[in-house]
Amino acid sequence: MSDLLTPPSKLIYEQGQFVTLARLSVVVPVGPGDCAWKKLLESFTRFPDDTEVLLVASEVEPKEFANFIYQLNIPCKTQWISADRGRAQQMNAGAQLAQREYLWFLHADSQLSSDVLEALGRALHEEPGAVHYFDLKFQTDGPPATKLNAWGVWLRSHWLKLPFGDQGFCMSRAIFDRLCGFPENAPYGEDHLLVWKAHRLRIPLRAVAATLLTSARKYRSQGWLQTTAIHTWRTWKQAFPELVALLWSRFR
Repeated sequence: MSDLLTPPSKLIYEQGQFVTLARLSVVVPVGPGDCAWKKLLESFTRFPDDTEVLLVASEVEPKEFANFIYQLNIPCKTQWISADRGRAQQMNAGAQLAQREYLWFLHADSQLSSDVLEALGRALHEEPGAVHYFDLKFQTDGPPATKLNAWGVWLRSHWLKLPFGDQGFCMSRAIFDRLCGFPENAPYGEDHLLVWKAHRLRIPLRAVAATLLTSARKYRSQGWLQTTAIHTWRTWKQAFPELVALLWSRFR
């Protein structure tokens, strides 16, 4: 009955978003001893049946994994994959094994707000040739000052078009192949370097109109000021040669 009350154009558009998400592989790198993925998996009960979820870790599949998936009644195909240790290595391994057209890279400590799936489906439907990313909000497991970090993330990703991996990169497999995956030889910032390469190749970066939640526990355990200073220094240290390379590619 509700379908009869829905304008045909709106109904077709919503169905188009659903089909797009059904062509999605979600790749989640899992760090040693990290159990945050359990909370993330609770969000996957809202995914279409044809969505594929790949948790990629350097450790073997936990004994409780299959039973955990069963208890959550996740409708989509969800599997645990073992790979070489390292976030870039794990994400590349997951992408290589993924079977769907679009790849969505999520950190294990991410949480999805209620409007994430609808917004992502709309973004992929409207601009399939972009690298998509979300706004970021920190959970309450860190110090109050992380609100400043969230504002900094917004400015960096919207004004400078430099999102980081905890903002949930999503792109087509064709775009991922053009970028040659995440650089595995970088000591840190593999997501940052991928974004700079996208700029050099003139691949658009688009902010999805929704927010991902991420843990702020490292700011509590390692200190807010120290963690923020280290991240800022590493970012600009890595960004300077990339900026030079970008300008050189534009003017040569």
